[in-house]
Amino acid sequence: MDVPQLRVLIVDDHALLREGTSRILEQYSDIKVVGDAYSGEVALALVNRLRPDVVLMDVRLPGMSGIEATRRIAQDHPGIKVLIVTAYDDEEFVRRGLEAGAVGFISKAAPGRELATGVRDAAAGRLVLQSQLLARVLRPRGPANDGVMLTDRERQVLSLLVDGLHNREIADRLHISSRTVERHCDSLYGKLGAGSRTEAVVKALSHGIIEAPDDDG
Repeated sequence: MDVPQLRVLIVDDHALLREGTSRILEQYSDIKVVGDAYSGEVALALVNRLRPDVVLMDVRLPGMSGIEATRRIAQDHPGIKVLIVTAYDDEEFVRRGLEAGAVGFISKAAPGRELATGVRDAAAGRLVLQSQLLARVLRPRGPANDGVMLTDRERQVLSLLVDGLHNREIADRLHISSRTVERHCDSLYGKLGAGSRTEAVVKALSHGIIEAPDDDG
């Protein structure tokens, strides 16, 4: 039986990058590039028409920014996952993109296999947070902890969220039930003022509540 392919939309204002990314992903039988866009406006139109599983979004776009396009996709199509594809000098743009609802970010220089894995993880609902970019993009801002008090268990759950684990995987790792993990996540979201696991991770890392993994880790 054929395995359904993951449908991907590529958004970048550089034609060569769109074409290159498409060629890379088309090497993988479980991924299908269904379209590409050079602007946020075109991306939204294609999302409405093509209904991709994952959108690979550059944040620096002419006209509507990738951040605004991400926000609209997250609001109007919560089942469609946006993965930011970034250059190393886009730190603030990436931070804002995550806050807008992207499920993670990956470097434009990432090897093809890593990009394909990022697409699969994003489609599966995992956070995609490259360790070599975490410390740079989500460096702490403001006072450490920012007055947020977390229990030891909440910190454990939060650290595993940073690693991109699902609730069931966190439950297995901590030897607790998935329902208990959900309760810890709800508590975390409330304390951090976050509406999603991505926003919770962004806020926790930005305020120094937890540390980003080391590049070697």
